[in-house]
Amino acid sequence: MTAAPTATRTPPRAPGSAPRPSPRLRAWVTRAPLLPALVFMIAVTQLPFVATLVISFFDWNALYPDARRFTGLANYHEVLADADLRKSVLTTILLTATVVLASLVAGLGLALLLDRRFRGRGVVRTLLIAPFLLVPVAAALLWKHVLYNPEYGLFNGVLHWVGGDGAAQPDWISDTPLLAVELALIWQWTPFMMLILLAGLQSRDPELIEAARMDGAGNWQVFRHLTLPHLRRYLELGALLGSIYIVQNFDAVFTITSGGLGTANLPYTVYQSFYQAHENGLASAAGVLVVIGSIVIATFALRVVSSLFREEVFRA
Repeated sequence: MTAAPTATRTPPRAPGSAPRPSPRLRAWVTRAPLLPALVFMIAVTQLPFVATLVISFFDWNALYPDARRFTGLANYHEVLADADLRKSVLTTILLTATVVLASLVAGLGLALLLDRRFRGRGVVRTLLIAPFLLVPVAAALLWKHVLYNPEYGLFNGVLHWVGGDGAAQPDWISDTPLLAVELALIWQWTPFMMLILLAGLQSRDPELIEAARMDGAGNWQVFRHLTLPHLRRYLELGALLGSIYIVQNFDAVFTITSGGLGTANLPYTVYQSFYQAHENGLASAAGVLVVIGSIVIATFALRVVSSLFREEVFRA
């Protein structure tokens, strides 16, 4: 026969003592220091987005402010039906996919090298991180003038040094505009991927690697069957975070090609609509679509991050 559970009773309050605050009040007291930061974040991020969302429902040209009128979803329909915008969406997808994949592969190679012990590894790691620490506009200007310039750029200088006076001197930006933007972004984002993958490599179980080598596994077998499956989450995280930022990239396109020669991506198209055509409604609708796409990608990124944390807690 099972005994009935005894009810837990709150101990009586001592006479003359102050009443205990309720759990709800204690929760509010705990969160009170965060309220100024929350209010500031809402004022800086959410209110401008709400204003952008409202403007996106109006036919609003900055040159004719008195002629603005409510048009509902007409701006979104025009944005999605615009041929230039569809082309910029394809350019954004191609640019993002190329940069993310190439920087992941290069970052994986560098992470595997830096995972080994050698003299001066700290200095090499610092030098490899440096491109990611540069201001994006400065990095784009560096590639445009120091490397790509057909008259005094480093690339043509190397071609002249190797081939002599008869060597080809291509105009890299005019001949391969999209590739020129991609190379600059790959150079800047490879250190970011390297850091994420290096953290993943250093979280491997060394005993598991040692056991595999004792069983006769070579370097390729260890990489294929142990290292690569372990890095899967880190590769996903790097791809998702890189996609979030590169989808919104404006600096490299604006600085290197000014959006010409088929390199205009979605953020540059929004810039053209807002600052050059003064179409506030169309630009706001395109901006809202960019934000929605970024939120979708960020949602997958947060799921990957949470799964990584769950795995680490499980191992601990």
